[in-house]
Amino acid sequence: MTHADRLDTDIFTFLERHERKDLVRFVTVGSVDDGKSTLIGRLLHDTQGVYEDQLEDARGGRGGTTIDFALLTDGLRAEREQGITIDVAYRYFTTPRRKFIIADTPGHVQYTRNMATGASTADIAIILIDARYGVLTQSRRHAWIASLLGIPHLVAAINKMDLRGYDQAVFETFKADLKAVTAAMSFRAVHFIPISALEGDNVVARSANMPWYSGPTLIEFLETVEVTRDVDLEALRYPVQMVIRPHQNYRGFAGQIASGVVRKGDPIMVLPSGKTSHVRAIDTMEGELEEAFAPMSVTLRLTDEVDVSRGDVLMHPEAPASVARRIAAHVVWMHEDRLEPGRTYLLKHNARYIRAQFGALSWKLDMETLERLPASELHLNDIGAVEIACDRPLIFDPYRENRLTGAFIVIDALTNNTVGAGMIIGAVEEEASALDVVTARERAMRLGHRGLVAWLVGDAAATEVATIERRVFDLGLLAYVLDAGGPEAVETSRHLAQAGLVVLVVDPDGQLSPDTLSAEAVPHLVVDVGSIGSVAAAVERIGVAARVEV
Repeated sequence: MTHADRLDTDIFTFLERHERKDLVRFVTVGSVDDGKSTLIGRLLHDTQGVYEDQLEDARGGRGGTTIDFALLTDGLRAEREQGITIDVAYRYFTTPRRKFIIADTPGHVQYTRNMATGASTADIAIILIDARYGVLTQSRRHAWIASLLGIPHLVAAINKMDLRGYDQAVFETFKADLKAVTAAMSFRAVHFIPISALEGDNVVARSANMPWYSGPTLIEFLETVEVTRDVDLEALRYPVQMVIRPHQNYRGFAGQIASGVVRKGDPIMVLPSGKTSHVRAIDTMEGELEEAFAPMSVTLRLTDEVDVSRGDVLMHPEAPASVARRIAAHVVWMHEDRLEPGRTYLLKHNARYIRAQFGALSWKLDMETLERLPASELHLNDIGAVEIACDRPLIFDPYRENRLTGAFIVIDALTNNTVGAGMIIGAVEEEASALDVVTARERAMRLGHRGLVAWLVGDAAATEVATIERRVFDLGLLAYVLDAGGPEAVETSRHLAQAGLVVLVVDPDGQLSPDTLSAEAVPHLVVDVGSIGSVAAAVERIGVAARVEV
């Protein structure tokens, strides 16, 4: 069997044939040095998907004969120096039957977030198992993440069989081990193939060294596995990306069909408003269509002038999506700053940005044992389950049912950094929630310092307070002077500090005690301006106290 996609006819026929092919996305996962990059290099080489200059480079230059297949995918200099994959590398190749996009993901535990990113759109996950070592902790971890991300097909490629003498017993042992690991996972099917990526056994060409194996080679499996049925063609989900109105006689809603089929004349419901209408026309650059299906990008026109905006979702009334303000979700944390329950983040869900407050974690995954453990926060590469309260209704399907409408990105509202990715489990019962409460930490991050009461006592307090205020202000702290003219000064200073200000309370005689501030958990300190030595020393002490833990 040849797997090269050759130009054996005129260019237009070739391009038309190429356009009609199915597109399959798959991801390679597994532990470090299991041979993921070598496998992809072998696939590209044996399907003639490598350029001559790439091949020469992989041979080590002119005159070389031995091919280092990993060099065909490990493109970053740091990857080549260390001999590992760090970032997600995407590669493309084609055979006469299908087009493929490969995501080669890192095996190191510290790059778990990269692995989750590469696997998020895959139809198939290929997990490499080193025949020398079997199923390792990282193998179990990556299989669990692939399952969590809703990938329907898992292929267990037992690699480096050449180093174990192509022994069938080795294959059967590790096959049984991985079956036990994946038994409780949500894969639609798990397939097992013994291979040697370095030697090419059962990758593209069938191996003469393993006559006991009668199943498909890896490329045969990739070319024949059914993936189109994994796309939801029943429930229409059409997130609106843009409202198009070039003139008053045309109003269309542009977007990509996330799932389902839409036809002219279909009844349509708009969420979250619940308004209904019918499809008047389905427009494309080539003209009107009678029907369209996922993942086509089209423009829909409706028969009625209903209010539809970017971020709204169109669907058939008989199969509506869920609408809720409180959801439960799995979260993969992707940033050095930890996830803090109680803090507000932005969720990017389809075309909408929604402010949301993260509640307490239900559990956190132990990366070694894959047990669900109690936790109070998530750190970089951690995975956990959390309840989230949104300030507006979220239109979604559970991730298991629809990966496009069930996924979201977590964004730090203060820095605009992408800090996490989430998969919606479902709605939780609506409860009263302080969604609009701004936390003390958020105020501190916005202002660059925390709220603080500096109680200035001593004879010099009144005369030096203006200088102290100026110098504290010049440090970048938002300062405010308050005269301790009565008992209400304590209460007023507390409120101002909770608002994030550095409050300078002038109390030369020390008549009022700030001790009650402790009960309210308001940071404060007493500064004797006369005895501390100098105004500069007082300012430095205030600055240090205000900057701590920001």
